Amino acid sequence: MAETLRILLVDDHVLFREGLASLLSSQNDLQVLGQASNGQEALIKARELMPDVVFMDVDMPIMNGLDATRAISNEMPYIKIIMLTVSEEEEILFQAIKNGAQGYLLKNIRAAEIVEMLRGIGSGEAPISRLMAARLLREFSRQNQNNAATPQTQPEQTSATDAIEQLTLREKEVLKLVAERATNKEIAVILNISEYTVKNHLRNILAKLHLHNRAQAAQIILKAESKQR
Repeated sequence: MAETLRILLVDDHVLFREGLASLLSSQNDLQVLGQASNGQEALIKARELMPDVVFMDVDMPIMNGLDATRAISNEMPYIKIIMLTVSEEEEILFQAIKNGAQGYLLKNIRAAEIVEMLRGIGSGEAPISRLMAARLLREFSRQNQNNAATPQTQPEQTSATDAIEQLTLREKEVLKLVAERATNKEIAVILNISEYTVKNHLRNILAKLHLHNRAQAAQIILKAESKQR
């Protein structure tokens, strides 16, 4: 049985938001965890609920969707953010992708297509409308041509200690327990959180540290601690 996909909806139009919530909640493998009416509220809700997917509008008060996408992606990179908007402007599309969005859908999409594209996320598909995908490919092609003509410099190596400093306090607590060989269930009991939340913290840690598994995560904190002695 497929794992339930947990979703946060962000849009300042209540009628649209509630209609989408009703549509998604009718599917057995989709769960709407919560809703937000602006980008600032979205960031707070994302921290609290730790969803798998965020549907994000672009134009909203207080904090717009582009800024909220950047903030959520920087802090919780495991979350997949899909822009769902009326805007067909290429500049907004490119900025959304640069800010961390993994999908870009127009609001004139059919309901069945939204559900189908959501289910494709689990197999690594990027939900994006055909029109916007074509524009994105043209931009990537242009950028690749520019990059080919520009000498590339090697990025500086990040130390284990510096990498860990990117993590939140809770993520550091989870990482320390992973290094102590605690299971997800044991970590959940110790920190008084759900196993699902533990799993998403681990996804976040691996994404931020550019690692593939918990064994590598354990090694990086042990390496950092040995340097501090």
